[in-house]
Amino acid sequence: MKAIRTFEGELDIFLERFEHTVQSFIQEGTSAGELEQLVDDYSSFILSPEYISRWEQLVAAGVPEIVKKLQKSSALAVAVLEKHRAMKLLKGESGKADYFENIESCIDKEFGRFQVTDESVVLLVGSGAFPMTPLLIAGRTGAKVIGIDIDEDAVTLGRQVVERLGADLDIRIEPKPAEELDKLNEVTHIIFSSTVDGKYKILDSLYEKTGDRVVVSMRYGNGLKSLFNFPSKSVNEEKWIIAENFIRNDQIFDILIYEKAMKGGSR
Repeated sequence: MKAIRTFEGELDIFLERFEHTVQSFIQEGTSAGELEQLVDDYSSFILSPEYISRWEQLVAAGVPEIVKKLQKSSALAVAVLEKHRAMKLLKGESGKADYFENIESCIDKEFGRFQVTDESVVLLVGSGAFPMTPLLIAGRTGAKVIGIDIDEDAVTLGRQVVERLGADLDIRIEPKPAEELDKLNEVTHIIFSSTVDGKYKILDSLYEKTGDRVVVSMRYGNGLKSLFNFPSKSVNEEKWIIAENFIRNDQIFDILIYEKAMKGGSR
């Protein structure tokens, strides 16, 4: 029991740090360095093998409420840092936290064998204020990329970042839910950010609106990684089936690739 209490104590400390540091940054304009360090520390924490068994002991009797609080607090911290990073770029400054480098390193093999080409149309759900994924995918493949986010400030900054870094790329950022987009049947690839709450409900709503050959990359985090990402969930196997599952021990999130089930059964 001591190990469990100690582990829960560490989670309590992280939650307190997130709540204090984010509010201090937003309300008092304190340096972003402390928030960046916190996110990097938290990233290292969830990737530490030594904590896996302690996590399993903790959740043996059910997932405690603090996990949901940490999911939301850490997602808010990342959103705040993305806005800060975007504003620094627009002011002509630079800088990059380890967390962002980890995310960018995940993008290259996002779809596994379902390659993105210059004829692809990619939809990113949860593009954020610094749309790294749209910029990298469009820049490397020539694909058309649509990013959506329900945070209007993030959309405004995201558009400015795209204009600064990829004005010649076919990228657009929209402030609307995925199911309200036009021409969803033309989308070939969909990416769900790992910090999008309710992503499986969105996935289900897109089934009828998308084409038969659409491929979905669902970023997620189970186990210890669920402290920083929303976890995977079961799907209606008459609609979606798992094509690939990429577990990366050194990456912040893992990736499930879904494709549509054929009428009457799996592909």
